[in-house]
Amino acid sequence: MRSRNWSIRSKITAMVAVPLVALLALWVFATVVTAGPALNLLEARDAVHKLGNPGLQLIAQLQRERHFSTIYVSAAKPSATDLNRERAATDQAVSVLREAIGDADLTETVTARVNDLTLLLDGLPAARNRVDDRVEKDVLPVMRDFSSMIDAAFEVSTSAAIFFHERVDREVRGLIDALRGLEHLSRVDAMLAGANTAGFINAINRGVLIEDIANSRYLLKSGVDDMPDASRGEYARVVTSSSFIVLDIMQNKLIGDSYAGGPPPVSGEDWQPTYDRTNAELSDFVLRQVDKVAQDATPLAASVLLWLGVAGLLGLAALVLSILVSVRFGRSIVGRLIRLRREALEMASERLPSVVRRLQRGEPVDVVVETPPLEYGGDEIGQLGRAFNEVQRTAVQSAVDEANVRRGINEVFLNIARRSQTLLHRQLSLLDRMERRETEPQELEDLYRVDHLATRMRRHAEDLVILAGAAPGRGWRNPVPVIDVVRGAISEVEDYKRVDIRAITSSAVYGRAVGDVIHLLAELIENAASFSPPHARVQVIGQVLPNGYALEIEDRGLGMSPEAIEEANRRLAEPPDFDPTDSARLGLFVVAQLAGRHQIRVSLRASAYGGITAIVLIPGDLVTSAPALPAGPGGGSSGGWNAPLVGSGDEDPLRKSLAELQWQGGEELREVTVASRRASTDEETHHVTADPGGPAPSLVAEELSVEGLVQRRRVRRTPNEALEMPSELTVAPRSVPRNSGPAVSESETAPQAPRAPRVPAQRGPSPLEMLDEEPTGEIGLDGLPKRVRQASLAPQLRKPVVERESTAPERSPEQVRTLMSALQLGTTRGRVAAARTESEGTEPPVNPDDTVSFPALVDVAAARDNAASGTEAADGDRAHGTGENLRLEKDA
Repeated sequence: MRSRNWSIRSKITAMVAVPLVALLALWVFATVVTAGPALNLLEARDAVHKLGNPGLQLIAQLQRERHFSTIYVSAAKPSATDLNRERAATDQAVSVLREAIGDADLTETVTARVNDLTLLLDGLPAARNRVDDRVEKDVLPVMRDFSSMIDAAFEVSTSAAIFFHERVDREVRGLIDALRGLEHLSRVDAMLAGANTAGFINAINRGVLIEDIANSRYLLKSGVDDMPDASRGEYARVVTSSSFIVLDIMQNKLIGDSYAGGPPPVSGEDWQPTYDRTNAELSDFVLRQVDKVAQDATPLAASVLLWLGVAGLLGLAALVLSILVSVRFGRSIVGRLIRLRREALEMASERLPSVVRRLQRGEPVDVVVETPPLEYGGDEIGQLGRAFNEVQRTAVQSAVDEANVRRGINEVFLNIARRSQTLLHRQLSLLDRMERRETEPQELEDLYRVDHLATRMRRHAEDLVILAGAAPGRGWRNPVPVIDVVRGAISEVEDYKRVDIRAITSSAVYGRAVGDVIHLLAELIENAASFSPPHARVQVIGQVLPNGYALEIEDRGLGMSPEAIEEANRRLAEPPDFDPTDSARLGLFVVAQLAGRHQIRVSLRASAYGGITAIVLIPGDLVTSAPALPAGPGGGSSGGWNAPLVGSGDEDPLRKSLAELQWQGGEELREVTVASRRASTDEETHHVTADPGGPAPSLVAEELSVEGLVQRRRVRRTPNEALEMPSELTVAPRSVPRNSGPAVSESETAPQAPRAPRVPAQRGPSPLEMLDEEPTGEIGLDGLPKRVRQASLAPQLRKPVVERESTAPERSPEQVRTLMSALQLGTTRGRVAAARTESEGTEPPVNPDDTVSFPALVDVAAARDNAASGTEAADGDRAHGTGENLRLEKDA
């Protein structure tokens, strides 16, 4: 029962009722406790009156039957006359006792002892049979049978004669001890009768005899000591009688003389009359004391009952007075507390939330106006009201201060992040220029490593922006392929080489969400790589769904408990407010904020490999399918995701003829070994499964400037149908000569910092592409180079040329097409042959079971251009850097 949900009236009522009920219970308890001794005295008196005399008569009769049973067992020619007489008297005593037990109202304790006694009495016929059979000549078994019955009878007396009065109980204990002393003296009588009848006593029976004499003397003395003075004087007269003195002398002889194996030193003729007289005197003395105790219990019980009545009346009067006072003061307290509660609830449920909402909106708040004082008098409740005034004033002031502190912290985070972003943008711009100028392979690798670290630092700076509640500055204008988004996320992860990109269905993410999706995926991929063994791979799979696009990031690491997964999914579904004390889950907070910004659903589940699988569901309004592309001769696509850079109008005859020529020349390409532009990126051989029927990836390597804008290079696009690729393309890293710098040797091929997956270097610009090129000038406001006509012409071409009249006959379009087709076909065959020759002489065998893993993602179109030249070769080498294809077009 929870009292926190009770009303104030209920609590005050309970607060008053509990003491009253406790007082009532105490009064009842005191009454019962006081009446208990009186009732116990009366009950004990009745029990002693009903069970005392029958019990004592039974004990005396069992003692007499035991005496004659020992004589019968020890005699050479026994006579059963006396024994049968005593047995009949014993049966009569047992019958009387059973009737008394049936009439008495006994307690549980007394009833248990009575049951024990009746159970032993039920065994009396069996004990008599053993005596009659005389199987054993020894008296000890007979003694044990009858002594156990007598002891059980004493236990009944002990449990029944409990008066719960100190003086009476002490006298009762003394009487019972005296009776037990007489029992041990009766055992001496029985043992001595058997020994005198047999004419000898063995050592064991002599020891038992001496022990019974000692117990008898001790119990008689201790019992008399607990009796009142008058009883002790009467006992003194008994023990100073001549018969008791003679009996004591005989006991001393039995103790002192050595007679084991012979007749006892005291004969039966001397012992029996003396014992009978002494036992009768002692029994009469004890019975008189029993009657006296029973008579004394009645006035004691009456006295206790009188005091009980007086105490009960006084307690009842005090109880009624307490109820009246408690009810009156309780009503007063309840009324004032209800008013305090009402005003406190109004403050807590209306005014304080309103203040907090205004503070969250940035509105000014006057603490004095929002916390009016409450008056409740000058007593403790009034003090409580004034304390509540201070509490609400402190709460409002704390909310104002906390809002100011949080705002200041967010501004600090945002300021630091913006400064870091500015420096990182400048650093990336500088690295980009250095990479383009550098020709030394080792230095270029170090630059790529620094470039990758700067990219990760940029993501961490964006984390600060997100923690501050702002949005990162990166944005894209055009849709970006999902594969490029995934590569961009991988490029921002430290262990990028352990990430495998599996099946990624063709789709694109709208530019407004690209930056946040990249950041979100990078956090999840880095978490998967960090919490998995160094040799384990992280798998990334993507596919289009009816309601969006799903990406799965699976690791084979340590995993999480079901409770931790449930808690993480709850935080991802309901992004909490940023808590600076929970610094261990900043990544989870960033993912939740980014997902909540675009309604992206992120969930975690246990992986079949023991790790964790993160599922990212991008909603349908953030993704788009592949845009329609110009069809090639074979019906395929002639470009990638990026719009063609060469021409934008209708297809002219020259373009058509060149495309047809490329399609015809591509029929001879069945299996091509494509060399990586930089062998140092990966020495392993990968197995790529290409889809000859789908669109070929874009051959344009788009790089972002520091401002986040696209840096485009003029690269020729080839239709998919120009190369009929086999279903399996074997890719082996090799050194390819560069016109713009030295190639990388095999010794420099150790894994380095990540670079964007390289796009194979293209052939030099065709005459058609050269028609569209214009020199570039300065960078415009949008980050794109401004074209300045004839700014980059050679000095010889700046002068106007006077055209001479041609003397050669003018060729028809059909002749021009045939000529260009022949040139193109010869060039294509030569490159194919060169590539095949070089691979046969230098390439290692290919393992068909290898799987493409990042960064060894090779464009299928790399088979078309194995020899790059000039500036395009250098730029193409940069385009092959891990993750560089993710530097996509974005808004400044």
